[in-house]
Amino acid sequence: MDERSKSPSPISWVLGQTGNHGGQYVLSVILAVIGVAFSIAPYFVVVGIVQGLMDGNKDISFYLVRCLIMVCLWLGRVIFHALSTATSHRATFAVLGEIRKNCMEKLTRMPLGAVLTQSSGALKNTLIERIDSIETTLAHIVPEFTANLLVPVIIEIYIFTIDWRMGLASLITVPIGLFCYVLMMVGSGDFYQHTITATKALNDTAVEYINGIQVIKVFGKTKSSYDRFVHDAYEAAHSFIDWMRASILPMTFAMVVMPATMVSVLPIGGLLVKYGSLSPQDFVMVIILSVGLITPLVTLMSYSDDLRTMGTIFGEVRAILDAPEMARPQAGTEEAVSGTNDLELTDVHFSYQAEGDEAEVLHGISMKIPEGSFVALVGPSGSGKSTIARLIASLWDVTGGSIRLGGRDIRSIPQEEYADRIAFVSQDNYLFNMSVRENIRLGKPSASDSEVEEAARMSGCHEFIMGLENGYETMVGSSGGHLSGGERQRISIARAMLKAAPIVILDEATAYTDPENEAVIQRSVSRLTEGKTLIVIAHRLSTVVDADRIYVIKDGRIHEEGSHEDLLAHHDLYEKMWKAHMEVKDNG
Repeated sequence: MDERSKSPSPISWVLGQTGNHGGQYVLSVILAVIGVAFSIAPYFVVVGIVQGLMDGNKDISFYLVRCLIMVCLWLGRVIFHALSTATSHRATFAVLGEIRKNCMEKLTRMPLGAVLTQSSGALKNTLIERIDSIETTLAHIVPEFTANLLVPVIIEIYIFTIDWRMGLASLITVPIGLFCYVLMMVGSGDFYQHTITATKALNDTAVEYINGIQVIKVFGKTKSSYDRFVHDAYEAAHSFIDWMRASILPMTFAMVVMPATMVSVLPIGGLLVKYGSLSPQDFVMVIILSVGLITPLVTLMSYSDDLRTMGTIFGEVRAILDAPEMARPQAGTEEAVSGTNDLELTDVHFSYQAEGDEAEVLHGISMKIPEGSFVALVGPSGSGKSTIARLIASLWDVTGGSIRLGGRDIRSIPQEEYADRIAFVSQDNYLFNMSVRENIRLGKPSASDSEVEEAARMSGCHEFIMGLENGYETMVGSSGGHLSGGERQRISIARAMLKAAPIVILDEATAYTDPENEAVIQRSVSRLTEGKTLIVIAHRLSTVVDADRIYVIKDGRIHEEGSHEDLLAHHDLYEKMWKAHMEVKDNG
């Protein structure tokens, strides 16, 4: 049995995610069944009215009472249908919210590379728009399927109890309609997959076009970039147009033929009445009951595309939820980390396997970083410095070898517990669309306002914050867009310093600062990291001359190591890098 055959259907899978909300779906079904009873009862009241007319009953009250009964039954049907759908909608909103939350939590447990390889536009589209788009379908499936299946089944059973021949007559159009429906579905799988591919391409192109609009305008690529967007928009639109053009004729026949029960019921019933094998009253009753017999089934058929879409969306969701995670124990299942904060990398190898690239980028990295030491990683761009930093920060797992904290492999330490010991500031700083104060407070959620401001002062960014329109309450905008790159960087450093973690990693943390602000940051970093382990990745070698040990990384290997003086005296690569740095600094 292959994996596809083992895979549960979208409905069974999502119902398996209902958790505490399963009772609401059960209540929705019960309310729907009661609503079905109210929707079927008027048929029999109408039959009674017709029989009264045929019997010559002229008592107005007889008909008024039955009309009032039908009004009450109709109101009952509306009320219970509304209660059923409202209940299922509440349950569905809760279930989809929890699924979305589970997906977001899952992303935090996946290796960073596995997340970065996925299009941000596609992830956002899946987790926000596409999950939202199935809410109505999912909320209606339980009550609508219940009602639309029960109504025709009960009516058809009753018709068969009246006369089995009329029961068969009422079903004659069904095979013809189903045949047309099957013709409509031929090739629909390929058409549907084409719409999915084309729509995803359009979404990715739109996100890329919007995010890159500055580069497009600066380099005059407006026409070529827009042409690509227009092409993908055309493909997406015509993927649906072509599908509809291919299926419109059989779909029309299916929708017209199946509900046309009178085409067979009237002539067959008329002949049976003519030859005396069916009473006129029963014939009228069958006519009334047959009018709405197939329409609910046609409604059910109309859900086929929605169910397929829902299956695709939940397939995307399950691809996230079932993705491999970083191997970490749950908090509380292991002994708390104790002892020193010494770090040791032993024969570390790494390749971006999660990205489909098997090329190894680190080849046997070994280093010891004692607690409280200042270690620098330098080297040419692309040599693997930032990769080492991210491995130490537990954003990825090593492919081979090990990283140990206090003698314990970090893979045996719960992620949350290890994260509490690391403060990481990368060259790509990200701020949330909150106030400056709340962005800094992320480093320590329990910090008071005075602690936040003290961290800002010691990080050298208090003065520029006070110069903002609303000071610490200034909203930084999406991704910190209202601030400059240097300002975002300094706030990120303040956030990391407020965390007060024993290990601080700065990955090109002064990349966007001018010389004056760089000096301020260097002084503040020196104060704030006193007694802590400091790991710095830098291109500006002047910022790490005081490091206890400098590792020169080249082509994924440790090429040289030692203090600044030792490296200048005995190692050619570092000496060349230092001379190049000083020339740039002097020319600047």
